[in-house]
Amino acid sequence: MSAQPTTSSSDIAVVGMACRFPGAPNVERFWENLEAGRESITFFSNDELLAAGVAPEVVDDPFYVKAGPILPDVESFDADFFRITGDEAEILDPQQRIFLECAVEAFENAGYDPERFRGAVGVYAGVGLNTYLLRNLGERYRAGSPVERYRLMLAGDKDYLTTRLSYKLNLRGPSVSVNTACSTSLVAVNMACLALQSGECDMAIAGAAHVKVPQAEGYLFQPGLIFSPDGHCRAFDANAAGTVLGNGAGVVVLKRLDDALADGDWIQAVIRGSAINNDGARKASFTAPSVEGQAAAIREAIAMSGCDPATISYVEAHGTGTPLGDPIEFEALTRAFDGVEGRTRCAIGSVKTNIGHLDVAAGMAGLIKTILMLQHKRLVPSLHYERPNPAIAVEESPFYVATESQEWISDGSPRRAGVSSFGIGGTNAHLVLEEPPARVPTFSAREEHLLLLSARSAPALEKTAQELARRLRYDSSLDVADVAYTLAVGRRHDPYRLALICRDSRDAALTLALADRRRIITGRAEETPHDASPVPAELATAALLWAGGAEFDWDAFHGSERRQRVPLPARPFERKRYWIDPPDRQAIAIRAARPKLREQVDRAGDPQRTQLLISFIQQEIARILGSDDAIPQATANLFELGIDSLILIEVAATLSAELDYAVLPAAFIDHFTIRTFAEYLLQTMGMERGTRSADVTVVR
Repeated sequence: MSAQPTTSSSDIAVVGMACRFPGAPNVERFWENLEAGRESITFFSNDELLAAGVAPEVVDDPFYVKAGPILPDVESFDADFFRITGDEAEILDPQQRIFLECAVEAFENAGYDPERFRGAVGVYAGVGLNTYLLRNLGERYRAGSPVERYRLMLAGDKDYLTTRLSYKLNLRGPSVSVNTACSTSLVAVNMACLALQSGECDMAIAGAAHVKVPQAEGYLFQPGLIFSPDGHCRAFDANAAGTVLGNGAGVVVLKRLDDALADGDWIQAVIRGSAINNDGARKASFTAPSVEGQAAAIREAIAMSGCDPATISYVEAHGTGTPLGDPIEFEALTRAFDGVEGRTRCAIGSVKTNIGHLDVAAGMAGLIKTILMLQHKRLVPSLHYERPNPAIAVEESPFYVATESQEWISDGSPRRAGVSSFGIGGTNAHLVLEEPPARVPTFSAREEHLLLLSARSAPALEKTAQELARRLRYDSSLDVADVAYTLAVGRRHDPYRLALICRDSRDAALTLALADRRRIITGRAEETPHDASPVPAELATAALLWAGGAEFDWDAFHGSERRQRVPLPARPFERKRYWIDPPDRQAIAIRAARPKLREQVDRAGDPQRTQLLISFIQQEIARILGSDDAIPQATANLFELGIDSLILIEVAATLSAELDYAVLPAAFIDHFTIRTFAEYLLQTMGMERGTRSADVTVVR
């Protein structure tokens, strides 16, 4: 049994996490894949590549590698949950969409509803290059008006990642977008730790997301670049020849360790120290790594942790599997630990051998992997390692590559690990982690417990109930009193509700799995839930009132108990497809060749003029919304249809250009149907009955 750690006021607790990695839609599946030694690289068929738009001559190129780590269903998103309209969701960077959903899952994993958290919550995160904008929306941006470009900027620029999350979840701490290439996510964690230690926030969320569009494409191998010739990453191996760029997202929720212990949080790991630096100019090139810079970052993180470096028994390496990068990283590690006395050999590994290089999210994948190993007290294999790179002196070093799933044996001190992430451009980051402290025993005098589940629809509520039943059945470590507490105080309470009174976890699991309606109270909350405080003493009464929409002070309800928040299954998102396919070049050419609207209106008679304007406005609204099914009726109230002001400003700007006439968007306020607006427009232009007014304003 390992010794209990000595805590410091600067220690940071990881209290929640979520991920979406290749082959792993959640943390649980990610751990299963890691422990089993699975590689989650997809190898594409020729048909898949051709369907994705890869040119036939490229597919047939012998140097074209038909592999990539992918995420399924990146076209879908739960826009309703975040109160995002369909047209905005369609142009929103899929990296930001995935990050938003992972952030919510991480908060739920931590057992917190951020709306009810009393302190300030900071956000530190980054995303990669927005290839969705470049490939699918680029033509729209080039041809767009200033308003259209403004909307695309808000939806697609990296700057709005963290502030969008803060706005959608009402987070009031610092909100900072971070970008340092491959080291982005660990740099974000470092900044979040510093903000917590300085008191700028009381909880922080940190992470990153990377999605390349399209995903179903490979790459051309070229000797000397960082890409693997066969789609496999062989970190530190003699046959290492490169990495493979992939897609993924990861998020962690952090608190000061002292606060986490006092608040009864489920601590998943402890960050004892972190450090970042830059290589500067003393290296071969801007993209080259530096032994001195990496070693300095590792040494500083260890010094900040206050830990004896001899007690660090695992390092999650950056491990790109490149002929240049691996020897430099190994040399940096060796220098950082040079002169350490009383140590045994330290295991190293790289998650890139499992899921590829996730660009800005690479460090987050390594961090979550290491946290899971500390939790499970197991080392997992680093794949594709057979014999060491001849440029690496493994046998003479204090390190060895972990190639098997095995128990992580402690020498009596707490299990500790390092995590490295190094970015192109030279920003290096390193963290020192420690296994979580022993759980403090909890207490409840209740013989029966009230479980509260909610969702935004009946099918989602049913799925939520079944997922909880499965977790209660297979996870014997969960105390049903802690489950009841977490569901009451740590989850958002949505309109569709289910309340269950149970004795223990087995009782709850069976009742939920069998959907025993004799013991389950369901209801739908009213639009304006009433306050039923103080909480009734009888559980059945509380269950009935809550299911009908009442809101209680659940902290007061559980106030006499010593309870702990526990990680429970995340809410099922209700995703729909929000995606704009790449433009049809032929259709663009046809649109460019047609006469301007002003020419068409000039040539038409009175009835046709009105209809031309109506049809143009209808098609323009549908174009902005990105759907041919979104054409509004000519007599419908546009504001009642949910057409927002930015869309109408865009319509007015396009009309101004097409008609050589200053069309004022404010006119939609008084003329709120397409027909009345078209009639008003023709009247102000003096074009009714073939006449023109003398004071027409012309836009050039």
